[in-house]
Amino acid sequence: MVTFEKVKKNEALKLTDHGFSSVKTKNEYELLRMKGPVTVVLFNSNKLLLQGAEDKVAQARDLLLKLKIGKLVQKEKLQFKQESGTIIGSDEALKGDTFGGLVVAAVIADSIERQKLKELGVADSKQLNDKEISIIAEQLKKIVKYHVISLAPDKYNKLRQKYNMTGLLNLLHMECASKLKIDSNTKHIVDQFPGCKTGDVIETKAESKYIEVAAASILARAEGIKQIDGLSRKLKIEVPMGSTHVKEALNHLKRKRLPFELFVKLDFKNVQQVLKQS
Repeated sequence: MVTFEKVKKNEALKLTDHGFSSVKTKNEYELLRMKGPVTVVLFNSNKLLLQGAEDKVAQARDLLLKLKIGKLVQKEKLQFKQESGTIIGSDEALKGDTFGGLVVAAVIADSIERQKLKELGVADSKQLNDKEISIIAEQLKKIVKYHVISLAPDKYNKLRQKYNMTGLLNLLHMECASKLKIDSNTKHIVDQFPGCKTGDVIETKAESKYIEVAAASILARAEGIKQIDGLSRKLKIEVPMGSTHVKEALNHLKRKRLPFELFVKLDFKNVQQVLKQS
């Protein structure tokens, strides 16, 4: 996948003179979608994605540069390890977020599916914003088998009474992989977290080394975004992700006398500080 930014719709439409045709957009975030040698998606953010076979994407990239359409986003290309056989990758989301619960996702892929993931642009996932991640996640689900466990805040808080964070993560990663594992030859790769004891291969930054873990990271992040969006709708405020800029949102919960356990992680220190305030 190749990304261009600052692309206007009328500029993108120049591609109709070069073997591309407009097709129906798939959601409200897409401004334009075109089919041709590759798939072209122009988002409301004026970011344009090229998806398809690597050689065809390279040709389309060169065409856009020749036509002076937008600006090519230069990024470091991830070089995934060349693996054989069937592999499961798993990763988590919302672990460090005050709001929301916890999400763990796993993806299983063979050599054919790995190539499809590469063509989808999974390698470039960190260049995508939240809306685009959600769209790529839906496309990814059509390519591979996957399993996602999404703990809402209340479920997370109940389980944290029984497990510490490390134990809970080990449990969820193992459960996700067990839902997909075909046989004893299926290798499970985990993005390392402190105290990780599950998986056949445990590596730091595994999402940049193994495409299955990168794909799992996208699914986990997409589900985490859904959780936060759902909480925002319930609270009628924009719930922040992370834990840096959450004080106002926490104070909103307290002012409204809302049950904290339905929205945030009760074991977080910043949550405890707000709860203890008179």
